[in-house]
Amino acid sequence: MKNTSLILSVISLVAVAVFGILSLTKDGKKAEASAEGGATEVTASKGDIVYVDLDRILMEYDMANDLRSVVETKVQSIQAEVNRKGKKLENDVKAFQEKIDKGLMTRSVAEVQGQKLQQQEVDFNNYAAQKQQEINEEQVVMMNQLGDAIQTFINKYNEEKQYAMILTNSGGAPVITADPALDITDDVLAGLNEEYIKSKNEKSKE
Repeated sequence: MKNTSLILSVISLVAVAVFGILSLTKDGKKAEASAEGGATEVTASKGDIVYVDLDRILMEYDMANDLRSVVETKVQSIQAEVNRKGKKLENDVKAFQEKIDKGLMTRSVAEVQGQKLQQQEVDFNNYAAQKQQEINEEQVVMMNQLGDAIQTFINKYNEEKQYAMILTNSGGAPVITADPALDITDDVLAGLNEEYIKSKNEKSKE
């Protein structure tokens, strides 16, 4: 038997996704706090090259926060179930080893039970891998939904503004430095949130 080290390592893999989503939520709160320092007035004109801070949008866009909350709840539920199954298997392995150490079962019985536990371990690893895949898919779908909503809005937004180019800046790239007046993040965020709230209200009336 491989004891419980492999079981615990599989559980930790699933936990990584949980901490990733939780950190996004915490970072979002920090971003909201820092944004309270004041908005930069947009003075860019038609034909200018402007940019949006994608990191801020992903943290302050109401749709992003709602979707992140839904995914976080799903991930925590998955993590709890993986932990429960992993703990049960861990306890079964320990109980089996104790019986072996104390000589409480014959060799033939031990072989049969040992094979059953090995199969349970294989089944658990497959289950944990499946759940990790589900978490990954949830995150991909969430980001695709956000990306589509943001792209659709910006396309419509620029029909009116008619900027020559709108760059998405993330982590200081590709925009290393620029005139703050060319940062249209506040304007885009306001429009995104206004449209999202309107959409939610319309759906609630259906």
